[in-house]
Amino acid sequence: MWNEPSAGVAVAALDPSSAGRQPQPAVVASVEPGSIGEELGFEPGDQLLSINGVRPRDLIDYRYLTVEEDLILEVRDSAGALHRVELEKDADDGLGLAFTEALFDGLRQCTNRCPFCFIDQQPPGHRDSLYLKDDDYRLSFLYGSYLTLTNLSESDWTRIEEQRLTPLFVSVHATEPGLRSRLLDNPRAGDLLQQLDWFAHRGLQIHAQVVVCPGLNDGEALIRTLSDLARFGTGEWPAVLSAAVVPVGLTRFRPAEDGLRAVTPADARTVIEAVELLQARFQQQIGSRFAWLSDEWYLMAGQPLPPRSNYEDLPQQENGVGTIRAFLEALDQATETLPERIDSPLHSSWVVGRLVDRALAPVQARLNQVNGVSLTLHGLPSPYWGQDQVVTGLLTGEDLLKGLADQPLGDQLLLPSVMLRQGQPVFLDDMTLDQLQDQLPVPIRIVHGAADIVAAVLGQQPKTP
Repeated sequence: MWNEPSAGVAVAALDPSSAGRQPQPAVVASVEPGSIGEELGFEPGDQLLSINGVRPRDLIDYRYLTVEEDLILEVRDSAGALHRVELEKDADDGLGLAFTEALFDGLRQCTNRCPFCFIDQQPPGHRDSLYLKDDDYRLSFLYGSYLTLTNLSESDWTRIEEQRLTPLFVSVHATEPGLRSRLLDNPRAGDLLQQLDWFAHRGLQIHAQVVVCPGLNDGEALIRTLSDLARFGTGEWPAVLSAAVVPVGLTRFRPAEDGLRAVTPADARTVIEAVELLQARFQQQIGSRFAWLSDEWYLMAGQPLPPRSNYEDLPQQENGVGTIRAFLEALDQATETLPERIDSPLHSSWVVGRLVDRALAPVQARLNQVNGVSLTLHGLPSPYWGQDQVVTGLLTGEDLLKGLADQPLGDQLLLPSVMLRQGQPVFLDDMTLDQLQDQLPVPIRIVHGAADIVAAVLGQQPKTP
């Protein structure tokens, strides 16, 4: 699964050699009210240069360094004046500072050349952050982004061990060394099993993902991969905590000669059958299903999603595993008690990706039983990406304009917040929310989760995200 780096990643750090350069000052973005930082007089725009003589490389260093009870901070304020701040505090007390970036020495970018890389399947000319190939172990630890372990130096491995940066999230794709090297187009990719041994011997852990490309790493290769990973999933402190199996996503912008093909419903059914057999085996061997299929497989195959209990504690929910099942469960809870009628009739249009609309149809029907409620569900394809079956988060502003043209939208249009960049009202094609609103005849309401959607349909005030 592809995610755009957040606004906390240095967009300017596009040089892969940036890993070895000196960290830049940590620029304060906000100061928590009532915190030590506020008492010291920190303000947005101030630069934290060093902590006890050490210049932090990233947010992880900052957190480790500020655990000390006695601190000497070197600070440059927004006017350029230098300050030396000495303080004593309890070890558990933080400073209450948030920074404009999580990495002060730049983003570690990917050195692989995977033909299925979503970053390379985009049109040129959009915002820089869409083209950042994040393969940074620090962002994996901080935010759960996936990395391949192929660009780590000896000092990186040492730091992971010394600072106990666990769990990390690792894109595996295949465990057979030759196949993984071919898939990633990187000879260093073949070292994965030795790297998993390294994690196991140090009590460090990972979550794994496998992007399945039909004809390349499915079938026996997929069975071998998940079986190899499960060998590291045993014991009181397993090195591999879980594995997610997700389908390759292909767009119309990819090279014609990449050798890839899209997943078909028949492919999806075959993969489901294979993985569910392995889940039963893993349940007996290690007491967990261990490997899970993302919801897309079941939707593409036209099969019902597994029950909520099958996902255990949802270890891979951020990777699309059980996300829709959990959402449906939340919608069931939010619609458990509905009024018989609403005071003023309200016609709402709710936009989702075409891949998920059938799963949401029962909820739509339930809400439409309320007198005065009229809810239309628009399951849209993505002409922008060239995908008919698409998840909601990949819909662009252009997709919305094309898909909703000449459609009766009623009194309001409900757009899930997953369509927008985190913290910014902009779609994946750089269309802003205001630009979209200017071209639509009804007001747009951004909805954040199940309870907010139900509240919007009932004409209630927005829920706090």
